[in-house]
Amino acid sequence: MNLSFDHITSASNPSIKLLRSLERKKGRNETGLFLAEGARLIEQALEQDWQVETLIVSNSGAERDYVQALAKRASEQGARLIQVPDRLAGSIARKDNPQAVIAAIKQRDLALDDISPEASGLWIGLYECRDPGNLGTILRTADCAGAAGVILIENCCDPYSVEAVRASMGSLFDVTLARTEFAAFNDWRKNGRLNMVAASVNGDTSHVGVDFIQPSLILMGNEQAGLPPEIEAECDTLCLIPMRGGADSLNLAQATAIMLYEGWRQRGFV
Repeated sequence: MNLSFDHITSASNPSIKLLRSLERKKGRNETGLFLAEGARLIEQALEQDWQVETLIVSNSGAERDYVQALAKRASEQGARLIQVPDRLAGSIARKDNPQAVIAAIKQRDLALDDISPEASGLWIGLYECRDPGNLGTILRTADCAGAAGVILIENCCDPYSVEAVRASMGSLFDVTLARTEFAAFNDWRKNGRLNMVAASVNGDTSHVGVDFIQPSLILMGNEQAGLPPEIEAECDTLCLIPMRGGADSLNLAQATAIMLYEGWRQRGFV
């Protein structure tokens, strides 16, 4: 198969302007697209049947065998191929040294109604997570520990932001993900008989004393404010992650990993 690239050299080209707009949430919302940078992430997207709309290849990377193979695969699945000077690739990725390939990928609707709370595994609920680096890292941890999925509740940051996609290291494409309001989420998890466990300073037991063998959902709060009292009141269990003193809190992604891995440990890492 002979690959057909559109060669673009001007930053004022409409296609380049559109691709650069995807760094901003407004651009992502208007187009329904987002950016992923690097062959590893793009390959994972293609393997999971995410729709790559456009594949951008830098001049310096165009002749590399792995780039040619990736471009061939993307083209076979309907992607437009664009080759640009390295400086334009850098302006799209907002980096001085961008990867050889960047993709504009179609977002997926993150509807809670499309997933079943009865799926096996531990679920993660994130209430108003605001840091895209934390979100991407949690998606990566959920992928590693085989979590059933991650539910974004109320006003969370955008999982399709450049920072979140980059931090997820491709796990965005592998992990079941949904966005919803708390009332709908709480009805959904009750219908699935999921025991909702929250890490909280108001907890009265260690996280290792929680029964994660039963169908469970781990609820984690906002980075600064934690969970509001009315949300904690809806939880079945409040627990503490022990800390010896000094620092009085853990990073959200770290705390989520501790909770999730304890649940996975109890289940024999299966």
